[in-house]
Amino acid sequence: MNVKRFMTIAGGAALLTTTVAQADFQGLSAELVGTDLVDGTWTARIYADLSAGSRLDAVYGNGDNPLLMTTTSSLYQNAFGGDTSASINPALYAAFDSLRYDSWVTIGLEDQGSNALASIGINFGADAIDSADGSWYITPDDAQGQEIGGRVLIAQFTSYGYDSTLYGTISMQGKNADGSNWTAESVSYEFAIPAPGAFALLGLAGFAGRRRRRA
Repeated sequence: MNVKRFMTIAGGAALLTTTVAQADFQGLSAELVGTDLVDGTWTARIYADLSAGSRLDAVYGNGDNPLLMTTTSSLYQNAFGGDTSASINPALYAAFDSLRYDSWVTIGLEDQGSNALASIGINFGADAIDSADGSWYITPDDAQGQEIGGRVLIAQFTSYGYDSTLYGTISMQGKNADGSNWTAESVSYEFAIPAPGAFALLGLAGFAGRRRRRA
């Protein structure tokens, strides 16, 4: 899999707004997995960026902070995939390579191997995920929530149309390196890629962004 990190350049679009956050949550970031892996689509992974030793235990939405993750177009859903990474069977990749690019949410892991992920109260639609009283989560004892290289994977989305945008608002909670709790509520994001004509110039690593935080 050819994964490349989005880089900040002029002329693209991204937005991160954190309404409540503690120091160990650093924000959200995205990586471009590739383009046209499924015809007419681009695939990205979204990460929670954390300081060393921190972990993520839950992504959630509630009445005051509803959750939404979606696209301006539509999402690719593989017939052999599922709503979360706990449904992804890597043994099927050899026969169904496009399963690698299914759209799903997670904490830390990209397939079902040793995956303790659970969910409750989340509405998994074909092109959007939402909830005003739900979460996908692991327990604090599950190793998959620990940051690796300063981040934890929370979703993979394959969106139709190179001009489409992944956007949403989520809340998260976890633990700091010292064992105390951290919470980040109503974290909003927008992730997009440059126009197709710019791919060669940017080496498929183009990402333009700015971050804005509110305490």
